[in-house]
Amino acid sequence: MLMLIFVVLIALSYASLMIALKKGWSRLETPLYDYETPENRFSIVIPFRNEAENLPELLESLLLLNYPLELFEIFLVNDDSADDSEKIISEFIEKQPQFDLKVIQNSRSSNSPKKDAIKTAIEISKFDYILTTDADCKIPQNWLQSFNTEIIKSNPAMIAAPVTIEVNTPKFGTAFEALDFLSLQISGAGAFGLNRAFMANGANLCYKKEVFFNQNGFDGNSDIASGDDVFLLQKFIKQQLKVTFLKDKFVVVTTKPLNNFKKMVQQRIRWASKTSAYTSNFAKLIGIIVFIMNLAFSLSLLLGIFKLFPFPYFMILFLVKFNVDFVLLYNASQFFKQESLMRHYMISSVLHPFFSVYVAFLSLFGGYQWKGRTFKR
Repeated sequence: MLMLIFVVLIALSYASLMIALKKGWSRLETPLYDYETPENRFSIVIPFRNEAENLPELLESLLLLNYPLELFEIFLVNDDSADDSEKIISEFIEKQPQFDLKVIQNSRSSNSPKKDAIKTAIEISKFDYILTTDADCKIPQNWLQSFNTEIIKSNPAMIAAPVTIEVNTPKFGTAFEALDFLSLQISGAGAFGLNRAFMANGANLCYKKEVFFNQNGFDGNSDIASGDDVFLLQKFIKQQLKVTFLKDKFVVVTTKPLNNFKKMVQQRIRWASKTSAYTSNFAKLIGIIVFIMNLAFSLSLLLGIFKLFPFPYFMILFLVKFNVDFVLLYNASQFFKQESLMRHYMISSVLHPFFSVYVAFLSLFGGYQWKGRTFKR
């Protein structure tokens, strides 16, 4: 009986959390306005390290931006690249001299190369709003138009915006990665809708430069390699500054899938490694509930196979998790126009808890490798 009560409590807690996040997602309004006249000025910051393969598509997407050239500048920050990244950028600048695009070198001062790169660019930027993305991304044409309009309408200190993994006709591995990414995106966005924001993605993030300096930038978390987005968001919230999530299909930034299980594990460890430093109690609650559900799901399935755990109890966990996750992910897939991913949901729903528990334990007890560097906990 105690075991059944424990299983039911886990299932109810998890279902309540997912339903709340779905409600938060639904509360976010999708902009239906015409674009305002361009007036805000943006400093776009893009760190890169050995991104020769991805830079051409990024640069091409930047070239197509529908915004007055005099109202934005671009900083590409070289974080010790050893490939042809700089050569590719230099050739682009020669062909497009009208672009205010600069290549600068990262000035290292902390344990976080990416935070250092962003800070290096911000310190010499000349415009009021900082807009960050990654070098393996593609930018939508009306990116700056959307942020400009949101600033005029709402005047937030920070705007988080959606990111998605590029999928065409995904095989299972890519679909698994994309579904995992979708779950993070809709959970983070849903928390904004509940006024409990705790997570943003630096591949699509805008904030006031003045506030960045007033909050001492990345000070206080510079010893953690990742988190240039999350910790800054939590700083803004702590000071009761206005933060918004821009639920706009025309502002979605697209990133490439890793298509490599080992790299995916390392990336997820990098993301998970910062959770212990979260200041948001809501984020900690989510982390605990999700981890307990995934652990209970994994253990009950394994033990059930060997008849060491009642199969009906596992089915309670499975049916609850399967259904509430499906609703959340289907909503996300509709927004990002990636409904085809849901064909892989059945198998992913069984494997994903094992993957999550595996990553969680690795993040607790070890470091990770990323971009040719090793980071310790």
